[in-house]
Amino acid sequence: MSLALRFAISGAIGISIAFCLGQTVRLTRDQWRATVVFGISQNAIYLGVNFVAMQWITASLAAVIASTMPLTVAFLNRTVFGERIGAMGILGLIAGFAGAVLVVSGRLDASAEILGVVLCALGVLGLSIATLTVRNAVSGGNLLMVVGIQMLVGCGILAVPAAMLETWDVEWSWKLAAAFAYSILVPGLIATWIWFRLVDRIGATHASAFHFLNPFFGVAVAAVLLGESLDVGDIGGVVVISAGILLVQLSKGKRRA
Repeated sequence: MSLALRFAISGAIGISIAFCLGQTVRLTRDQWRATVVFGISQNAIYLGVNFVAMQWITASLAAVIASTMPLTVAFLNRTVFGERIGAMGILGLIAGFAGAVLVVSGRLDASAEILGVVLCALGVLGLSIATLTVRNAVSGGNLLMVVGIQMLVGCGILAVPAAMLETWDVEWSWKLAAAFAYSILVPGLIATWIWFRLVDRIGATHASAFHFLNPFFGVAVAAVLLGESLDVGDIGGVVVISAGILLVQLSKGKRRA
């Protein structure tokens, strides 16, 4: 229920700001279709199933599985849309994934339940599809309006199972309120808006390569907030990831117009 509520508030704020900026809900047919697909794929499928999957697997394993997203995007882009990134780009994707595994390899839990792994894999597919729909969603303008609407779509989908399966039991505190507000504004609105702009500017495959940095940032934040240690493997991993991202960005494959 908390995830659906977060999407509802984020969507309402995004749409309100969009109206203040003069944007409208008059989207093209392609925009509406892409916005709905994005809302279902990223918010309902990717984030929804990952929240559920975390009951059976560790955050480290979830991060490794999520880091296959750029590889999945590149594969779908090549097979469905005919976009090529060249040998350098492929090498960069492999290096980026290897670096992500290196960062979290010491934290993996071999006792993970297969259901959690399957759900995370489904989430990666959902996020990949969402990434590939971004350009159609923003092609007619009204970007912030699109961001807000797709969050309401995710809210509508998740609210049904949440109401059926969850109980509303909240112990309010300032830490909870601060964390919830942060999740609404930063990853909810700001990060999604940046992601839309990035994919539209440089393409799905090149943009998704930055996803390899998520495991390292997760480990780094844990070190700052929770006192966990950073070791040589973490530093080496981010060097490999950075090199992989650079190779992807420098690749001169044929991009679909």
